[in-house]
Amino acid sequence: MTPALLLHPLRYLRAALAKWWQSRLPLKDTLTLNQHNVYILPTGAGWMLAATLLVLLVSSINYQLNLGYLLTFLLGGSALVAMHVSHATLRGLTLSLVAPEAVFMGATANISVNLHNPNRRPRHAIGLCVHATQQWAYTDVGGTGSSNVVLGWQVMRRGLEPVPMLSAQTLFPMGTFRVWTLWRPAAQVLVYPAPEGTPPPLPQQPTQSGGTEASPQLAQRGEPDGLRVYRRGDALKNIFWKKAAKTGELVSRDSLAMRQHAYLLDRLHTGLSHPEQQLSRLCAWVLLADRMGLRFGLKLGTQEIAPDTGPAHLQRCLRALALA
Repeated sequence: MTPALLLHPLRYLRAALAKWWQSRLPLKDTLTLNQHNVYILPTGAGWMLAATLLVLLVSSINYQLNLGYLLTFLLGGSALVAMHVSHATLRGLTLSLVAPEAVFMGATANISVNLHNPNRRPRHAIGLCVHATQQWAYTDVGGTGSSNVVLGWQVMRRGLEPVPMLSAQTLFPMGTFRVWTLWRPAAQVLVYPAPEGTPPPLPQQPTQSGGTEASPQLAQRGEPDGLRVYRRGDALKNIFWKKAAKTGELVSRDSLAMRQHAYLLDRLHTGLSHPEQQLSRLCAWVLLADRMGLRFGLKLGTQEIAPDTGPAHLQRCLRALALA
């Protein structure tokens, strides 16, 4: 046992019990709340109200106070009604997760949760959060309506990361009872490597379709040799907008230099030994080559992506870097 566990065995036991219980929850992207997955306990204010009611009841019995009985049972009845209203606020809701978009490591990943209320009775003060952060976002859901809540958390690992456990709760209407549920989504978020902040220039010897070497500046300032039909993924700066304005047809500039020269980005070109640093530099180079409108490919060990351009090619390269 570690020193921390020796000093706090009860805390360790509670954490182990919570982890075991949470691991038994099913993985699903849509969750309907019912009496089997909604839990309720008194809050601190609820326990204080119970103690106050007990003191009022004992005093009323001791001094035979009819108004004391009236006040005690009025407050007690209100608390019981609030317990049922609070539990019904969550029960029956359907939570649906919208698949998250890919992000770079170290950035904030956002997920959208849709709350659907099938009943005509509105639901108030429903809070959702990423379970580990406890940063609540509250919303109301109208009768037979829906509401969207966006939650975020910082991703610190590259690859396919599971969406963390989510929690929903309400203290409505009196704050004397906390009703909550735990939800384990099945969705995953793709995390790209964090691009290097100030990467060096692209490798000085791009590959060429003819097999000879050429200067990288040639690809950057290659003059248009003609026009061709627009292909999906062409850079916006290569589109001949004047012709598009006249004819309504999209055409792209076709540079001889851009047709002949292409970069093949490899781990060996980075000059780094740490694998994660290599991927970070390759990620920065991939983004740089895409912004410059260059044809580039990617080589990661035995995996090789042929040189190409466009958003789809960029996503293939970034996905390969994320899963490398």
